[in-house]
Amino acid sequence: MDSLTQIILGAACGEVALGKKIGNKALLIGALGGTIPDLDVFVGRVIFNNEIDIMAFHRGFMHSFLFALMGAFVFGWLFYKIYDRGKRKNITCNKDWYWLFLFAFITHSLLDCFTPYGTQLFSPFSNYRVAFNNIAVADPAYTLPFLISLIVLMFFKRNTSQRKFWLKTGVGISTCYLICTLINKAYITSVFSKSLKENNIAFLRFQTQPTILNNILWYGIAETEDEYFVSFYSLFDSSTRPQEWHLISKNHNLVSQVNSDIQTLSWFSNGYYNLTSQSSNTIRYNDLRYPSFDSERPENSVFSFSIQQEDERYDILPANRVPPSTKDLAFFWRRIKGK
Repeated sequence: MDSLTQIILGAACGEVALGKKIGNKALLIGALGGTIPDLDVFVGRVIFNNEIDIMAFHRGFMHSFLFALMGAFVFGWLFYKIYDRGKRKNITCNKDWYWLFLFAFITHSLLDCFTPYGTQLFSPFSNYRVAFNNIAVADPAYTLPFLISLIVLMFFKRNTSQRKFWLKTGVGISTCYLICTLINKAYITSVFSKSLKENNIAFLRFQTQPTILNNILWYGIAETEDEYFVSFYSLFDSSTRPQEWHLISKNHNLVSQVNSDIQTLSWFSNGYYNLTSQSSNTIRYNDLRYPSFDSERPENSVFSFSIQQEDERYDILPANRVPPSTKDLAFFWRRIKGK
């Protein structure tokens, strides 16, 4: 999920592991632990010089169970050596720090699995991306109550029952909300499935996921041999089914499907992507797991970029991200409210 949410979750892990011993410092160090796996966006740039490789590295090994186990030993030992000196001598032990970082790393990776992006929990043994698609990458309804609880917690002394109460409150509310999103997911999947059958769309597979910042407006995409069908459905819609499906051509024939970089991009988007030609050697790649809210061009994607071939390799061209237009935001808000 987004960085703020992972910082909050990491801080809660710090409180669980060391809050009674070192107070608010455990929140700070736990927040750092919750951030470390996402540093792979910088590590990838040190290891690779191709943007496709860098993108594929994110949520890879540094989000895996193996990294959690190994990294917890390394960072736990390091922070124990830094902290266990002077007046702080023997307040904590190496095991305390190991558990802090193990909790922070594992909960970070597991939470990421609930988003559509996907997480390689079993790397380097498998590149399978675990993605339950039930919560957006950023969702204030999950994050804000958790954040408020931890802020309140900070004002109590480390051994008080109030501190424990607010920790349980933050974890409890966020966990209950996450369970509700799973229930929503099951319901929405059945809604889209029935709509596809009623509209006689012979699909090969389909998936659903919430749109950004909420769990009310959902997006569905169904794949056929040569096209995708996409639609939105809000929990506030008056109908019990998505009423309109848009057809999007794959255009996968614009590139060689045996090229390793194209295979990486296909793997990255779980096969849900389309292409448009921009020039003789430049292609626009749209990851259709992340729809735009351009009502006039449903083939657009929030997550899209240009790729260019040089020799046998493709690379992502640098581009300035264009923020959503007022018109797009207005469409987004209207669809959340239902129709």
